[in-house]
Amino acid sequence: MTGLEARDADLKKELDATLQARRELGEEYESALVDSFLEKVDQRIDGAVERRVRRHLAEERMTVARDSRSPKTTDTWGERFGFGIVSLVLAIPLSAIGGGIAQLPGLLAAWIGIVGVNVVQAARTNPGLFRGRRGKSSKDTDWED
Repeated sequence: MTGLEARDADLKKELDATLQARRELGEEYESALVDSFLEKVDQRIDGAVERRVRRHLAEERMTVARDSRSPKTTDTWGERFGFGIVSLVLAIPLSAIGGGIAQLPGLLAAWIGIVGVNVVQAARTNPGLFRGRRGKSSKDTDWED
């Protein structure tokens, strides 16, 4: 029996007990019995709402804590431009060394490394860059076939 089923069973028992007490005590106590039962229901609702609010606040705090621990992305135009310039400047001697020592395979290895470093930098500064467009249907495109 799950927690929800147990709470429902407890509430059903409370209702049955209230109805039995009403039969035994008569109509003059009906209002007091209904008020008592409604108070118990109210307490259960308050408890459920309080648990949900606490859970939501805890999730929110964890999200804030995760965000504060994540590295700060500094994706300014100047930094991207500078990284691109340095990458191109270093590509010249790396291409010469790789091509001179191992010909075409060395040149390819050098450029795979250069492209790899730039891809990692792009992914670091733009976390959602390589996630793609999920949930977008063909109707959402800007062009038609």
